[in-house]
Amino acid sequence: MPPAPRLKRVCVFCGANPGLNPAFAEAARAMGEAIAARGLGLVYGGGHVGLMGIVADSAMKAGAEVIGIIPEVLMRREVGHGAITELHVVGTMHERKKMMADLSDGFIVMPGGVGTLEEAVEAFTWTQLGIHDKGIVFLDVNNYWQRMAELLDHMVAEGFVKPEQRPIADFVASPEEALEALARFEAPAVKSWASPQQR
Repeated sequence: MPPAPRLKRVCVFCGANPGLNPAFAEAARAMGEAIAARGLGLVYGGGHVGLMGIVADSAMKAGAEVIGIIPEVLMRREVGHGAITELHVVGTMHERKKMMADLSDGFIVMPGGVGTLEEAVEAFTWTQLGIHDKGIVFLDVNNYWQRMAELLDHMVAEGFVKPEQRPIADFVASPEEALEALARFEAPAVKSWASPQQR
């Protein structure tokens, strides 16, 4: 029997606003379509607004399974999506992020604000620490995430991120490239945090 495919569901982090550049919304639509075209499921933040709503609607329309997870405090503010496969309402943001991670096999980060960045950084950290072995791919629409790539490179240069951990986060230009990057991702081995001088 052939092995099960590595990717079954993809978690997409993205803004609850559409942003000012129409390219962001177009990329969200394309992302939903690309997920469905590969027969994958979408896991996301459960909202019906902004890029979240666009990627969910696009994936649903194209025939994908769509699972949303939204905390009670945001149920009204982000307008919980009522027309997806499953909508889970949880108590806290921490529960939301854990369920999103548990239900997915990798993360794609689209343009968004501080909340999107926080979700992406936590997912990176969990792979870095060996809590899970999932890749994080930034969909770098119009170079939106270029400064994030530069910051990670700076962290490596200054000795706070190991060079072998830097590839945990990839930066690509298209939804298809993002899914390809997740499919081939291999988590780095988790090593001691101490430097040789500290041991």
